[in-house]
Amino acid sequence: MTRPQSEQQLENALIKQLRGLGYNTVTIADEKGLVTNLKTQLEKHNQLSLQKHNKTTFSEKEFAKVLNLLNKGTIFERAAILRGEQHIFSDEGNPIYFNLLNQTDWCKNEFQVTNQVTQKGNYENRYDVTILINGLPLVHIELKKKGVEMGKAFDQISYYQNNSFGSGAGLFNYTQLFVITNGVNTKYFANNRFMNSEQTFYWADEENNKISNLSEFADSFLEPCHIAKMISKYIVLASTNKQLMVLRPYQYYAVEKIYNQVKNSNKNGYIWHTTGSGKTLTSFKASQLLVSIPEVYKVVFVVDRRDLDTQTIQEFNNFKEDSVDGTTNTKSLMNQFVDGSTKLMVTTIQKLNNVITKERYTQKMNALKDKKVVFIFDECHRSQFGETHGRIVKYFNNCQLFGFTGTPIFAENAVKNQLGKRTTKELFGDCLHKYVITDAIRDTNVLKFSVEYVGKYTQKNTSSLQFADVEVEGIDKKEIYESPERLEK
Repeated sequence: MTRPQSEQQLENALIKQLRGLGYNTVTIADEKGLVTNLKTQLEKHNQLSLQKHNKTTFSEKEFAKVLNLLNKGTIFERAAILRGEQHIFSDEGNPIYFNLLNQTDWCKNEFQVTNQVTQKGNYENRYDVTILINGLPLVHIELKKKGVEMGKAFDQISYYQNNSFGSGAGLFNYTQLFVITNGVNTKYFANNRFMNSEQTFYWADEENNKISNLSEFADSFLEPCHIAKMISKYIVLASTNKQLMVLRPYQYYAVEKIYNQVKNSNKNGYIWHTTGSGKTLTSFKASQLLVSIPEVYKVVFVVDRRDLDTQTIQEFNNFKEDSVDGTTNTKSLMNQFVDGSTKLMVTTIQKLNNVITKERYTQKMNALKDKKVVFIFDECHRSQFGETHGRIVKYFNNCQLFGFTGTPIFAENAVKNQLGKRTTKELFGDCLHKYVITDAIRDTNVLKFSVEYVGKYTQKNTSSLQFADVEVEGIDKKEIYESPERLEK
């Protein structure tokens, strides 16, 4: 019988696999080695910037300034430092600009893997596997042997975070993602001071098939370009709570589909994600990435009730402070459309209808008819099925529409209105990604159904809906479901 892998065997196999994926292995014994390696990697990553000052390296004094700049702030604040352009003054008094992470061409970073780095806190701790990007420890992997509960690995990371990650130069507080695994089960989660084991996620493929085995997870999730892309694009810095949030796999695939659709075509589409699966975060991240596309003039997130308008603005601004200005009335909405500096907007479909139909707004709005505008509709099966949807499409000549819904309308459940029976596909095109209630229940992302037995019908007469135990050709389900007696129960 084959004995299960020990932690050391699991660790060695993972490092070998990561090396095969393109990581360079580096031996780092302690923080001194970590700092030395960081200097070399940052110089390599920022070579063009250094050459502008006739340098190839930072002097010892200059690098001391770099370390001083890095060693400050909370986990959240360091995540912001990681993503911003930084500068120090050279020995000659000139500003040297450098970056810690290439977020645009995320494959063009320096990727390394090391293991068993020792860090002194209250006690001496030794970390399992660390992925370094440009010398910074951005991913920490905690391994346990097969059969050990995943919670043990999570608790170990919590202990490190409280005991030693912030010691010395505090470089391990730049960790963006943690991975916990026992070889059979593997999960990932974002680094923040509110860490909760419920916010640990399995990775999955585009069809929502879970990838839990460490070897398969490494091939898919830890591949250098992908892990750099997750850190660069798919971690949200939530301003209100000052915490990092990482997207779940189905959120990632949905955003990718929308972004690529806008980048590469003029087609519309819809996202079928079940209610309660984090649709607001998905739509925010999609909106945030879309506004970075130069050709896009506006991204407009559309809801159909005033209370949702306010609620969504608050949630969007939670993810990024002041990312959305509230459109309190139709004139305000028009001003935001005209203002080229406001790229992300949230409004109701009612105000959107007003701004493109009321004569007093059309003079200014007409100048925007040919600009690239992307509309993202919340719960796209609601009032967008009326005349307003048609007006929007007719008014904006260069628009793209994307809908989010947990309950898409198909031909068999379409309700007729003045425009006839309209399905989600007819209005928004193809379904770009699907994550349905059965997926969410399986992943424990939503609660299971609570089923309660309320009795059966025993006979039927003309005055009430009562059935006897007799065979019939067919039952009028509509009559049963809409029966006042059943609804009362």
